[in-house]
Formats: sequence, structure tokens, C-alpha cells
Amino acid sequence: MPRFADHLYRDGPDNPFPGIKALERRLGREIPHRLGSNEGLDMPHRALEARFGAALSDLARGYGDAEAMGVRTRLAAALNVELEHLLVDAGADSLLALSLRAVAPAGTTVVTSAGSYPTFSYFAAGQGCRIVETHYQQAPGLLAPDLGALAEAANREEARLVYLANPDNPGGHVHNDAAIAALRDALPDSCTLLLDEAYHDFRPDAPSHAVLPGVIRVRTFSKAHGLAGLRIGYALVDTESHEMLMKVRIHYAVSSLAEAAAETLLDHPDETREHIEAVIGRRERLATHLRGLGADVLPSATNFIAVRLPDAELAAKAHGDLLAAGSLIHRPPHPALGHILRISAVEDALLPGRLAALEKALAQA
Repeated sequence: MPRFADHLYRDGPDNPFPGIKALERRLGREIPHRLGSNEGLDMPHRALEARFGAALSDLARGYGDAEAMGVRTRLAAALNVELEHLLVDAGADSLLALSLRAVAPAGTTVVTSAGSYPTFSYFAAGQGCRIVETHYQQAPGLLAPDLGALAEAANREEARLVYLANPDNPGGHVHNDAAIAALRDALPDSCTLLLDEAYHDFRPDAPSHAVLPGVIRVRTFSKAHGLAGLRIGYALVDTESHEMLMKVRIHYAVSSLAEAAAETLLDHPDETREHIEAVIGRRERLATHLRGLGADVLPSATNFIAVRLPDAELAAKAHGDLLAAGSLIHRPPHPALGHILRISAVEDALLPGRLAALEKALAQA
């Protein structure tokens, strides 16, 4: 069975608009007169410049580099990965949808954990896929996707794709590189492992950046780099996956501003490292505070903590009371994890009284 949608094995489709930056690289020279792209290059942008400055106004007028060469070149150097194994797109969510388009046509089966990041299942349902869910492993101090169950379901159901968030969302658990390699080996050759590594920057270990055959590793600039509003992320992929994903990718999905912002942060890695360290510090302070009140706070390798309450009813009440007080935390919509509350490790969460409704619920538990 082929690993990708059947039609992608034919010649084409070819991107009709690779962009002026790509053309300049192929020609080996600059093209100073942009007369063919129908951009609003002569828009004065007085209002935009007054609010945001000339640099943003200049970036806004033209399409970004469809090949995101500046971002990919910097990532290749930072991760010690070959350029052709990097694909940049409009955030991790866009890469999840892109992977489904290439791998899992309507009617095919995908496998995920019941209660994992719900956007994947939302996209899979919209694609017309059949979704098979496996339960989480739950024990004292443990809430984790069951890798053995995922592999068993993939083989039993002849799945085209298995989705795994690692570190997990919403639980925060991280599987090490050896466990991920074993999962890949346990899947059918025709099945792709879609590995959502949106929180990999916060792991306590040093994750590999290896390109794994049959694995699409999705990452984002939204978390550690603070660019959620600009929508940019990247995938580590093998050569065949890169070729197929590029056939179905929206070529100008990433804006020139997002590319420039990502390039700037990659050029200043100390700022990102400082932010990661601060987040981890807040995460541990928040976990320690709530554990001191008797909370079952799960180990986390992310920028959030997950609190496991005795039942979904108590979690729903705490969630609703916090919202009424003006604080929005996350309660997974899937009934399998309705007893979990996820709280971002931001300074605001540590202010006295900010989580009073949760603290009251813990006293009642």
C-alpha cells in the first residue's frame, strides 16, 4: 500500500507561482523590477506605517519567500539538519492539515489518543477520515498516550497515519527518542507517524533532530519563540515526504512578516533560551504551589501544567468558576480527559488569588 495519496505519485502538480525569491536564486542574480506579481507594491501604507513603522509596511506589500529559504537555512544550521529535510508552513496546525492532505485521503483510517490535541481530530474529520482512538495510560503520576495501543490499532485497522503529540497535549508527558523509534518500527511501512513536537523546546532532555523515515516531525515558533500571532512553524521530514508535502502546500501561506520575525529570533537564540528557562521556572513554581494544596499535578515537559481532578464534574465547576472570575484555563473537550485542567505557565497564573476557584475545588476534593 502506498504511504501517500495515490494521485501524488503522478507527475505534478507543480507550483505555478514559486515566487521571485526562488527565481532569483535559480538565476543567481537579483530582479530589481517586480512587474508581474500584481502585489500592491505602490500602496503608500501611511496608516500602517504610523502604527507599526516602516519595516512592517515594507514587508506587508510583497509576498513572502515561498521556499522560506532564510528560515530554513538558519534552522538547518541550528539543528544540524540538511536543508532539503526542512519544510516551513503557517504554524503547526497548518502542518497537521497539510500532512493529512498528503497522507490520508477521505475514507482512510487515522489513529490518535482519545483526548489528545483536538485540532488533529477536527482536521481529520473535515478531511473525511475514519478516526480510531486509543486510551491514555493512567496511573499515579502518569497520564500518557499508550504507544503500544497506538501501534496495535494502526496494524489492526490498516491506518494510513498515527498522530502523537510528544510532549503530550494536554497531559505534558514526554516519550524519549528510543520509545518514538520503537513506535515507528511497530507501525506498518505504509503508515506515517505524525509527530507533533510543538512543545519540544521545553523538554528536560535533549531531543534528537533526526530525520526519521516515515515520520513527519512538526514544530512551531508559537511557544518558545512567542510568535503565535504570526503563524509559522516547520517540519522535519524525509526526502519523499518533503516532495509530497510540497505538492499540496499553499505556497504563500507564510507571510513575509512571519518569515522575517522567525529569522530575527533564530539570529538571537539567547533571547529564546532565556524565555524557555523563565517558563520552566514558572512551571515548577506553579506545580509546587498547587501540589502544596493537595493537587495531583502531572509531570510536564511543556510550557503548561496539567492538574488531574477526581472527576469531570469538579473540573467543570472549577473551570466555569475561573472563567466567571475572568480567568480562562483549558479543560479538554473530550470526555475521556474531562477531569483534566491545563494551565499555562505565565506569570499571571502565579498572582495571589488568580486561581482561587481552583484552590477552592482542591479543598473540596
